[in-house]
Amino acid sequence: MNELDSVRPIRWSREGLFLLDQRLLPGRCVELQCTSAADVATAIRDMVVRGAPAIGIAAAFGVVLAVRSRYRENPDNWRNSIAVDVELLAASRPTAVNLFWALKRMAALTVTEGEDPVPRFEAEAKAIHNEDIAANHRMGELGAALISEPCNMLTHCNAGALATGGYGTALGVIRSAFATGKLQQIYADETRPWLQGARLTAWELAEDGIPTRLIADGAAAYLMQCGMIRWVVVGSDRIAANGDVANKIGTYGLAVNAHHHGVGFMVVAPTSTIDMSIVSGAEIPIEERTTDELLNFQGVSIAPKEGTAWNPVFDVTPAALVDVLVTERGVVHTPDREKLSNLMAHTR
Repeated sequence: MNELDSVRPIRWSREGLFLLDQRLLPGRCVELQCTSAADVATAIRDMVVRGAPAIGIAAAFGVVLAVRSRYRENPDNWRNSIAVDVELLAASRPTAVNLFWALKRMAALTVTEGEDPVPRFEAEAKAIHNEDIAANHRMGELGAALISEPCNMLTHCNAGALATGGYGTALGVIRSAFATGKLQQIYADETRPWLQGARLTAWELAEDGIPTRLIADGAAAYLMQCGMIRWVVVGSDRIAANGDVANKIGTYGLAVNAHHHGVGFMVVAPTSTIDMSIVSGAEIPIEERTTDELLNFQGVSIAPKEGTAWNPVFDVTPAALVDVLVTERGVVHTPDREKLSNLMAHTR
């Protein structure tokens, strides 16, 4: 790790999978130990680990835990036995496609009859983790190269080291831009209701000494109107075949405002986030979480007890509002179906 890459949310050891509990940041840095696939599924569902790439990596190690346990129980029937574990992991979050991509990649592994499958599955999960970090560094370089001069940027939610294997997607671009003198200031939306921008993005950028100012979500449009932002840089949880982008709720509004104010809108995501089986964003399942997340804050009611709420976790930004998509395989300007098809044709 270099001085701009000090945060790691996922750690694997013989004792199991250790996840930095992101529900407790920035107040406490505590690792949660997972020793079973069920533990990992619960951690994903309960937001201990979040962010599409990080969810995929965690799920891959969850499969390793399942294989280790089932092989120990019955060496002759372990593959059939892990099916229930894989289903449990797949059900943990519906929107982030990296989860299903990682599970599919792990399920495709072949093992010679009589061979202990654990080392092979463990090596594959480690490869997924390491490949993600390398891809993030590559995307950081490519995205920063698009920035012509030092400027201010805005990001939403957390698409940083905490949402990936390390370095980050959107924050990888921000880290690279800072390292090359192209970032003056990063503005971070607080990102209601989980406050990922306030608790996570601001924290990890402060850890690396990157100048960050926190704003309320509703202040972003005014910030653009004042001419204080050149680029909006975000990540993604799933990208449809036509270039529509699903990301944290509030991203669509940022894209509309960026388009109106002539601000560049950059999406940074690995190709594992691109789902060519989904024709458009209209087909992407949008997770809805409990209304308590809106009606309460840290256990304190902030709305009338009789109040109701609607809590979608993601929204979909039409491809027409995306100026550039940065992937580890290259940069796609004004993404559309043909351009993404060509990009994915050259992806493993």
